[in-house]
Amino acid sequence: MALDLDAIRKRLSGLQNQTGKQNNLWKPEPGKQTIRIVPYQFNKDNPFIELFFHYGLNGKTFMSPVTHGEADPVVEFAEKLKATGNRDDWQMSRKLEPKMRTYVPVLVRGQESEGVKLWGFGKTVYQELLSFIADPDYGDITDLNAGRDVTVEFMTAAELGKQYPQTTIRIKPNQTPATENKEIAEKIMNGQKDANEIFKPVSYDELKEQLAIWLDPEQGESESETSVGTNTPAAAQPTSANTKKVDDVNSAFDELFNN
Repeated sequence: MALDLDAIRKRLSGLQNQTGKQNNLWKPEPGKQTIRIVPYQFNKDNPFIELFFHYGLNGKTFMSPVTHGEADPVVEFAEKLKATGNRDDWQMSRKLEPKMRTYVPVLVRGQESEGVKLWGFGKTVYQELLSFIADPDYGDITDLNAGRDVTVEFMTAAELGKQYPQTTIRIKPNQTPATENKEIAEKIMNGQKDANEIFKPVSYDELKEQLAIWLDPEQGESESETSVGTNTPAAAQPTSANTKKVDDVNSAFDELFNN
């Protein structure tokens, strides 16, 4: 049997993109670390980058087109489910809705020579950061000359004895320059990576195809033998108990989209 060279090239490209993505992202290690949130090179008015993702769709993660104000077939399908008035459909629609994750450019203290990285976090940390910035006692903590460093403490779920890890932040009281090193200052102002290059959106048709596979797992199993991609923990697949009782799942899919 001949090798599928296209599949191998696709897998290689995926691994290379994944490595490049990891190099541009920062994730706190267990314990305390100090960072400096800096202005975003591609939007000087707002350092916070709100992105929406579908997690666990066929074991993968996809950036939702709603991030850029575009139509998303998964969202449209979720809205159709809500409209049925069925509780199980409503619960499934909640699982299908894209989840927001916010990113912000940071300079990691002790690793300044590596340049600016993007730190991603959930709603709780986002709200806390916005609250600090809105507080006149703190103000613009991202200011390159008179901003403030941030202490980030990350505790794993195992440490806490809970189901989820926990991230807490503390704004340092002293105002300090982000850096006094000209090379690092250049990296801050002109060497950042655009989030839209790190997280590439998928097309409407691609997402619609993924949704069809999610609705019909047997179709996905037959295609997975030749497909390649980066796996993430998969969400539970729909069953007859939580979907409409129809003989043909694909017909239900077409019905929801074409009515």
